[in-house]
Amino acid sequence: MILARLFIAMFVWALTIPALAEPLLTPHTAVYKVKISVVSGELNTELRKTADGYFANHVVRATGLSRLLTRGTIDVTSEFSIDAGGVKAIRYKAIDTIGDNPDADLEFDWSTNEASGTVGGENVLLKLEGVAHDSVSIQYALMHDLLNGTAAARYTLFDVDELSIVNISNVGSKTVTTGAGKFTALGIRHQKEGSSRATTLWCVEELDFLPVIIEQHKDGKLRFRATLVTYTPIRE
Repeated sequence: MILARLFIAMFVWALTIPALAEPLLTPHTAVYKVKISVVSGELNTELRKTADGYFANHVVRATGLSRLLTRGTIDVTSEFSIDAGGVKAIRYKAIDTIGDNPDADLEFDWSTNEASGTVGGENVLLKLEGVAHDSVSIQYALMHDLLNGTAAARYTLFDVDELSIVNISNVGSKTVTTGAGKFTALGIRHQKEGSSRATTLWCVEELDFLPVIIEQHKDGKLRFRATLVTYTPIRE
């Protein structure tokens, strides 16, 4: 009788154990060396944990002699949460003083499935049908989904003032050498439907699938390349 009660108690206890949590993204800072056409620069990224999820900041600025061509920056921030449905954008802000991309400030309201805010000083209101990402949160959505083995073939991306479908493909693995070290990287390519521009992220599993090389091609020609120089986990 005692053994039977003990077995029942252990069974009930086992049922109350929560399922193992999904692997989480590691807060970190990273620095990349960047080449955009004839301009050389630096990309600084930061991912921090917040009470509601994560805050990411990506800043591109010219370096060296390229500062004679431009002293502007591209400063983009994204706040997002992670739940059973994956990464969900909360707020996105972009200020570009290098190119001609319009400034943007958007909030994603998942209770009404709407994204609202301003793009280039104009009011924007978009209806969301399913999960959508901004240009920064889509990277962390891919990293999170690769970590958990749930990467999809298609994602929805907020693009300037509309929603676009982004197709994802695996282009295989290769060994890459960067300023941060030598890695075996998985190539993940994403491309908007109808666009001649394709971006390939060379992601490393031991860095939570952080891309150590980012390449963007347009009409088959390399237009942008970022190579990881340093990676520093943030201990909280």
